[in-house]
Amino acid sequence: MNHGTTGARRTYIAVYAALVALTIVTVSVSYVDLGMMNVVVALLIASAKASLVALFFMHLKGENRLVWGFALVPILFLLLIIFGTLVDTQLR
Repeated sequence: MNHGTTGARRTYIAVYAALVALTIVTVSVSYVDLGMMNVVVALLIASAKASLVALFFMHLKGENRLVWGFALVPILFLLLIIFGTLVDTQLR
């Protein structure tokens, strides 16, 4: 067995375990009444899971700056949309 393959397999298993653990945390937190913070906590956990998937399963971790730019620009637009929606709902 190749040592590089074993290391990659361990990384994928660790990331998978982290995704399962974060999913369990998401479900557990949904039963706790945090008021308006429920949405914030859910989005933070979802962002952590999305980051793990992008970095390891989509191999973004080892890419150059151009690919990172193409990956991060849509995230900035998403943040603008979420922020704009939250501001709009709070000012009504």
